[in-house]
Amino acid sequence: MSTSHPSPRRALVTGGSGDLGQAICLALAAAGWQVIVHANQHLERAQAVVAQIEAAGGQASAIAFDVADDQAARTALEGLLEAGPIQGVINNAGIHDDAPMAGMSLTQWKRVIDVSLHGFFHVTQPLLLPMARTRWGRIVNVSSVAAVLGNRGQTNYAAAKAALHGASKSLAREMASRGITVNVVAPGVIEGRMADGTFTAEAIKQMVPAGRAGRADEVAALVAFLCSDAAGYINGQVIGINGGMG
Repeated sequence: MSTSHPSPRRALVTGGSGDLGQAICLALAAAGWQVIVHANQHLERAQAVVAQIEAAGGQASAIAFDVADDQAARTALEGLLEAGPIQGVINNAGIHDDAPMAGMSLTQWKRVIDVSLHGFFHVTQPLLLPMARTRWGRIVNVSSVAAVLGNRGQTNYAAAKAALHGASKSLAREMASRGITVNVVAPGVIEGRMADGTFTAEAIKQMVPAGRAGRADEVAALVAFLCSDAAGYINGQVIGINGGMG
């Protein structure tokens, strides 16, 4: 933390109650951020992450709302902004609903895009002007190697995440003069609930040059660095963290 900021900067982590989100919340708290842990419906999961952070001496609070619901998001954010600006935003909320496109329903297509892409707008847009007034901010959007390389069964997910790349590069250009950076982290195969049921150890060895799945804390370390003062000149970038997949 910079000594010029006596009170901790506040960061909102969407999807903060999942495997990767939890690791990001813990890493940011360890770096001195006051973390707002977001969950979709299960507030108790976010509260469990808060308890972990507080047990380690950090500061955190929990909130639950559906990022795909613009009104619910705006109401929740207005409440958060009453306590002051939020200078860190980690858009980590995302869902899978996989199917080959030839057999994909319109509902599957729209819901995945609603959460990953429209959710990014609903959460980030209301926070931009208050952040800009502080002349300092960090926005990190969590994407996927699927958005770069493609992945069978994930046209909806890859489309949503690839759209985040373009949005992030454009937003970076808009906000850079205010001391705000906007970057994308694109993980490959990461240990946890999302990957465990999808890939065997043998399949991972074949797909990933590093021969193993990544760990959530490795992704979280990258996110925490991008949110630091030291990363102020990294802006508008899509950074892969995938063991050499591409």
